[in-house]
Amino acid sequence: MKGGVWVRRGCAAGWGLGRVTLAIAVATATASLGGLPGPAPLADDEDDVVEVVEASRGLAPGVLEQLAGAFDEEELRRALRFSPLPPPPPDPTNAVGDDPRAARLGQRLFFDTALSGNGEVSCATCHQAELGFGDGRPLSRGLDDVARHAPTLWNVAYQRWFFWDGRRDTLWSQALVPIEHPKEMGGDRVATVHHLAGDPRLAAAYEELFGALPDTRALPAHGRPVPDDDDHPHGFLRPDDAEVPEHGHDDHPHQLGWDQLDAEQRLAVDQVFANVGKALAAYQRRLVSRRAPFDVFVEGLRTGDAARLAALDAPAQRGLRIFLNSHCHLCHSGPAFSDFEFHDARFPPLDPTAPDDLGRWGGVPDLVGNPFRGDGPFSDAPGLPESAKAGYLLDGAGLPDHDSRYQFKTPGLRNVATSPPYGHQGSLPDLAAVITHYSTLSDAPPLKGHVERFFVPAGLVPEERADLRAFLESLTDTDIDAEWLAPPR
Repeated sequence: MKGGVWVRRGCAAGWGLGRVTLAIAVATATASLGGLPGPAPLADDEDDVVEVVEASRGLAPGVLEQLAGAFDEEELRRALRFSPLPPPPPDPTNAVGDDPRAARLGQRLFFDTALSGNGEVSCATCHQAELGFGDGRPLSRGLDDVARHAPTLWNVAYQRWFFWDGRRDTLWSQALVPIEHPKEMGGDRVATVHHLAGDPRLAAAYEELFGALPDTRALPAHGRPVPDDDDHPHGFLRPDDAEVPEHGHDDHPHQLGWDQLDAEQRLAVDQVFANVGKALAAYQRRLVSRRAPFDVFVEGLRTGDAARLAALDAPAQRGLRIFLNSHCHLCHSGPAFSDFEFHDARFPPLDPTAPDDLGRWGGVPDLVGNPFRGDGPFSDAPGLPESAKAGYLLDGAGLPDHDSRYQFKTPGLRNVATSPPYGHQGSLPDLAAVITHYSTLSDAPPLKGHVERFFVPAGLVPEERADLRAFLESLTDTDIDAEWLAPPR
């Protein structure tokens, strides 16, 4: 303990860039929310990653007695750190991220199948509201099966890396990838410009936000820069891939169309495409879950209100205690129940005979080479230090940290019960299977990469597993304005 706060230190290379920034941002954003801390000082060593949390206030008098010994005082103080969830942090790289007009345009585009190559697939194909903004499949399917599970979009605005491997650093740049991925939507950016210009309602909404669309009369029907690895199952080459896939890009119809454009036309098309991503991100920033039964229970801890304390039944309360006293909270930390970083949780592969998915190690080079980065030419704040986070991810040899092999992003746990199956390949069908995995590791594949020392079997007995599941289910809050869950009229 230091200066009235708990300080946790860790190696910057191990935890990843941004922990210090995140700790300060969360503390600042929540300073005005009852019982939560304001800004806290950094540790003396600037190379350390520091997480600062308040450890001295927040519980209502007599609340321990009201709960009849179900928790001790320190456990309840730790529970306060997980609620309330503050509003989503702003994204300075997206000037329209919180503009209602952009959200409405993004909503229309989210459900628009015309952005796909065959006119039948939209973002909502793989992110269905009734399935927790996932698709309920182990491996997502657009035009074809892809190599990973579709993650939920609930609370996606709180993340700072996107996709399971973190290969994008902004929500708006992430939104562009599925549109052109050959197995997801199979569209292209030139066709996207034509679609906007050809739909009077879309064109008016776009031009109100971003200005005039380019003249499409001189544009080919289709076009995009097609990478050599366009046929790769993950949509890009991993650092250790020895060969380019059999089919190059030179004769791809989309590349042939792109080759017809001069530099000025390409820049104009790319700008429209980036703006499409920014509108989609503005819509997805509205998909927020902040007041689950657990949050109501925490309100009770702060107020002593018996009705709010009753929001968690006895099994969920026991499950909360298990969560607080196990290793769960080391990765699923803070009000978003995620450290926003990458770990090898050793989930079983869906197909043990398939090539290894190296996760973060493969995603970093793709991010670094992406022209739509947060510090790139299409960012609205390219000069900010936090916009340049991607530039710190490669070593002196131009490769990602070797320990990042097999690591995947920690998902948040809010609304986790609504979006099975689980894991980057959807290999665990339900919460019971996830809890059994962490309890025993009996289904874990052989260890191939770096593993954190705390990652050991939890050893929960069946009754404890059921209680932990009850707690995870108490994190469900799908109470969102229904108008955001369907195409706008």
